Amino acid sequence: MNLTEIYLIALTIIFAVPWLVWRVFKTDYWAPLVVVQIVGGILLGPGVLGAVFPDYYAFVFKPDVIVALNGVAWWAVMLFVFVAGIELDLSAAWKHRGETGLTAGLALGMPLLAGTAAAVLILQFPGWRGPNGAYWQALLGIGMACAVTALPILVLLMEKLGILREQLGQRILRYASLDDIAIWGVLALILLDWERIGRQAVFLVGFILAAAAIRWVMARLSESDRWPVGLIWLAVCGFAGDWSGLHYMVGAFLAGVVLDAKWFGHEAMDRFRNIVLLTIMPVFFLSTGLRTQWEGGGLAVFGVAALLLAAAVGGKLLGVHIAGRLLGWSRTEAWLIGWLLQTKALIMIIFSNILLDKAIITPTTFTALLLMAVGSTMLTKPFASPLIAKLGERVKAEA
Repeated sequence: MNLTEIYLIALTIIFAVPWLVWRVFKTDYWAPLVVVQIVGGILLGPGVLGAVFPDYYAFVFKPDVIVALNGVAWWAVMLFVFVAGIELDLSAAWKHRGETGLTAGLALGMPLLAGTAAAVLILQFPGWRGPNGAYWQALLGIGMACAVTALPILVLLMEKLGILREQLGQRILRYASLDDIAIWGVLALILLDWERIGRQAVFLVGFILAAAAIRWVMARLSESDRWPVGLIWLAVCGFAGDWSGLHYMVGAFLAGVVLDAKWFGHEAMDRFRNIVLLTIMPVFFLSTGLRTQWEGGGLAVFGVAALLLAAAVGGKLLGVHIAGRLLGWSRTEAWLIGWLLQTKALIMIIFSNILLDKAIITPTTFTALLLMAVGSTMLTKPFASPLIAKLGERVKAEA
């Protein structure tokens, strides 16, 4: 077979296997399609499929095919991060800055501390810190990975649970939005390269000037012209971010943050995000799975993943409960918010991919973080659904 035919076989596997598992086994309650696709990427990677069927794996996922798939994956994740940046609405967070700042700070800070404490233990052993990573970078990177909330997945989940447009749903979005900004800010700090500090300064100054210009242009374009101009802006910012030594995904996120969702239309943004998730993000999930490794030993990877999961889940719940006590929430409300903010898949995976690209963490650490992200996200809906029902019953009783 020629390269094109093998590439199309790989695409067929990437799209068909997770969808069939999701549909046949009806996993949506505990594992939405996006989670099944991430798990599918892990299973199709070298650590599972490659180990069980090495000849088959070598035939389908040969280096030329992986290069072609990676090109699609890069653009897929840039589009996804771009949309996530556009959808951030910081005006509502500023309007309720006291409550939002307190809750977001505790919801991010407590799992960050717990994750950093876990990282101190993990990094005592060889094989977990990357060759180009300073100790503080790996420590802060692992800690922040435990604190991440994936805003786009949270939106999809709350939409399915029927609370996205309600007051509670909008509050939770404010907390997650503020944390999203903090996550990318910390990532920029971790990636600060003193050898490229001049380039990074040029990038930041140039970006501020270019952002003012693109906002002026976008406000005067028709809606049909804003999409192609937005994609050009995305590509330019991705290139500039990578050239400066940060990362092309940092550039992609910043490209979206400075644009307003109203310029594109909220319904159009929802459709575009869903199209990206359906059509090309599965390729990114597969490329992520291809990077999983079990060099530290399967049991060690699972043990570290369990430790990180406990730090991430426990820290997030503790932080939200402290906020709830200070703000006078009910225990049910605090539990619900704490569990909904556990959605880590995608943004944490993107975050960890960047750390791996920069060799701050090893592939083994990346695998443990990936397992933690999947586990945290899978726990969200089973715990949140009964709490929503309980909260609804209490509201009806009080009415």
